[in-house]
Amino acid sequence: MPAVMIYYQSVRSQVDFRWGELLMIWRRMSMFLAVFLIHNFFLAPILVYRQQRLRYFSFVAALVLIFATVQCISRPPMGDRPPMDEPVERRPPMDEFRGPMADFHRPAFGKEPLRRERHEPAVLFGQHDLIATIMLIMMLGMNIGIKLYFRQKSDQQKLIDLERENLERQLEYLKYQINPHFLMNTLNNIHALIDIEPEQAKESIVELSKIMRFVLYEGSKQKVPLNREIGFLENYIELMRMRVADHVKISFELPERMPDCEIPPLIFITFVENAFKHGVSYRQASFIDIRIDTTADTLHFACTNSRIPQSEDKHGGVGLQNVRRRLDLIYPDRYTLDIRENEETYNIDLTLPLND
Repeated sequence: MPAVMIYYQSVRSQVDFRWGELLMIWRRMSMFLAVFLIHNFFLAPILVYRQQRLRYFSFVAALVLIFATVQCISRPPMGDRPPMDEPVERRPPMDEFRGPMADFHRPAFGKEPLRRERHEPAVLFGQHDLIATIMLIMMLGMNIGIKLYFRQKSDQQKLIDLERENLERQLEYLKYQINPHFLMNTLNNIHALIDIEPEQAKESIVELSKIMRFVLYEGSKQKVPLNREIGFLENYIELMRMRVADHVKISFELPERMPDCEIPPLIFITFVENAFKHGVSYRQASFIDIRIDTTADTLHFACTNSRIPQSEDKHGGVGLQNVRRRLDLIYPDRYTLDIRENEETYNIDLTLPLND
């Protein structure tokens, strides 16, 4: 824009293009550009993405103060001025006094000499510096406003995706997570236990009813208390203990003190079900170790199971990709999922934030 304006003035006034003035303007505007880049890429994310208001406003105040200081230091010199008391005559061009009305319009030079007005530059902070600082603050306000607007649009889109994913997840869990194959095997085991171990058969029916009640009534919610989710896992593990052989070692470790927090329902069952499907062998010793630890603001879930020979593992996976997708929607860039496997073991490490 400065280049266009100076070019327009030079064409209109029929003078040479003033490169010196253009470079001076660009030098002054480069300060605004530098502040904008710092704010846009370093300071604005502190408020928009991290919600650290005090830190953001402190940095912005320091940045504006530095800008104002540099403005005062780099103020261009006022230039040489004639003495303030020296009269300055303004002589119009001679063409203005030609013609019949020349005597009427001719001024009386020397009678009322014009005097140059006194301009005393501000010692510390002048009007030009004040205007530049106000422009800077308005520019930063527009920058943060635009970023907040697009962040709001992004959050709305994520909310829509999360709601749609939540509906799909409800149907998926009802169809696959506690799938007909699992129910069929469980009911067959209960039927076999009725004549052999009636009491154990009764316990199996009770555990199965608890699992189905949680899936039907709690699985549709966005979040459930952590103790309810752990209770669901305990019911599932207890039911699976009745199905596997005695040589399979199953351990489930919990923190001594359970924090009062909420997590998405059915977030761990995929890993636990995979451990029983792919980690239990009826020919050799096998194990499943499940551990949940909590701190003030994080929850750590770990599941390790033995790997059975490939010939015995006839079941397919149950949606690790869907679990990752769900975690991405609920905890974008705030969770860690590490899956490691070797010839003997399969390890899952999941860390979730608890301050949401």
